[in-house]
Formats: sequence, C-alpha cells, structure tokens
Amino acid sequence: MVRKTNGRTNGQPSAGYVKSLDKALALLEYIGEMDDGLQLSDLSQRAGLPPSTAHRLLTTLERRRFVQFDNSSRRWCIGVQAFTVGSAFLPRRDLIRSALPFMRQLMEESGETVNLAVESNGEAVFLAHVESHEMMRASSRPGSRVPLHGSGVGKALLSTMSEREVTRILHKHGLRRLTPNTIVSPSELRVALVEVRERGFAFDNEEHAFGVRCVAAPIFDERGEAVAAISLLGPTPRISEERAGELGARVRRAARLITSELGGLMAAPVSA
Repeated sequence: MVRKTNGRTNGQPSAGYVKSLDKALALLEYIGEMDDGLQLSDLSQRAGLPPSTAHRLLTTLERRRFVQFDNSSRRWCIGVQAFTVGSAFLPRRDLIRSALPFMRQLMEESGETVNLAVESNGEAVFLAHVESHEMMRASSRPGSRVPLHGSGVGKALLSTMSEREVTRILHKHGLRRLTPNTIVSPSELRVALVEVRERGFAFDNEEHAFGVRCVAAPIFDERGEAVAAISLLGPTPRISEERAGELGARVRRAARLITSELGGLMAAPVSA
C-alpha cells in the first residue's frame, strides 16, 4: 500500500558523504519494507548494485546483526540490531507512549484502525498503529511512508505548515497521482488545506489507495507546532462520506487529548 522513497537523495552529496555507507543503508531500508525479506537478486536490482557489491554490503551488515540471512527462503531479513537502534527513537518526547491509550480508545469507539505518523523529509512516516478487530480492515505498517499530498495524515500535517514550507515540499516531491482521486493540482491542494484548517481534520477519499478512506488530525507540541498526526482508516463502505464528519470529530478529539497529554497547545498559527 505504501510507496518506497529513500530520504538520502536530496541533491548533491555533502562534504563527508560516504557512498558505501549510503548504499548499505539503502539495502537496509529495502529489506525493512518487506515483512519476509528480499532475495539478493531483488535487492541488487532495487539498489542498482552488482550482486557481488550488494552481497558484500549485506555480509557486513550481517556481522553487525542489522540483517540476517534465512537459509530456507534464501532471503535477507531485518536483524535484531536494527530493531535495537530503531527503538531508540521511540521514547523521544514519549509521543508513542502518550498516544497509544487514546489510539486504543479511538479504535474501540470507531471499530477502525488508528495510526500515528510524523513528517520526515517531506513525507509522512508511520510510527505506530492499533489495528481494527474487523476481518476486513486497512492498515499502514510502522516505518512505512506516504506522500503528504496523497494521504490523510499528510494533509493534516501540511495544513499546519506555512505557505513557504508547503511550496518547498511540493517543489521537491511534486504531486504524483496515486489514484484517480489524488489531488495533483497545487491550487486544489491549497483549497483542500484551507478546508482541513476550518474543520480541524483531513479526509482522504481513496486518494492514496483504492477502497480505503481516512480521516486525520494534527497533534501539537508546547510551541503550538505540529509534531505528529493521528488517523483513522478503513474500507470505503464503512467510512462513508456521511460518516466522515462523525469520525473526523472523534479523531480531532483524540488529537486534542494527545496534545494535552504532551503539554501541547492546539493553537498553531499558519503564516506565509
């Protein structure tokens, strides 16, 4: 459901750039995308590397336990050290720990999956989720990324940014069409962001994926700046446009409660 974009490619390499390290980290990111790992041929193709180079880098990562090789499937998978290092991010600001009780409550109230995401390098990155109990449900895996313009959490986060910051992100990432409903016009996106600010939540009407709708609202810190967004998503038949208002109010309330738990301020002035 989620497109892969590496955050490392943003212009010419800066001073101190280490090409081999960049390639190794790229391999680690590709492996992290897939729950069951990837074979060497797939990894080398995705990274644009000769198999011998990819294998050398993977072997180095394996020695540090960032990846591991599954002999039965012949696939490279994420290793325990990647989890150990990655989990060091989670306690930052206690965001996930503070949000999870309200996410669970929102899931129980709505019956739909609830996600927590932050902005990173012009994209939304999912940090945690509480899955719906329904057999038919939608979900976004922690660590996956989505475009800001084509997702509920993304539009919620964009709505808190200045016009200058929105323009910078659009210039860098563009407005790629993901479905026929994706907003691909800058002027239409800006109108949509005004609506998000007015009602306090964003609505993703199958703009990121067919058959999935989403409502989302931003979470703020003590300076009134958005630090995350919470979203509720599910199959289109259950999240009708008529029900979107009710669910949006629930998501907005959950965002306010999490903001309060963090000691944040809901007021987030947007200036050019």
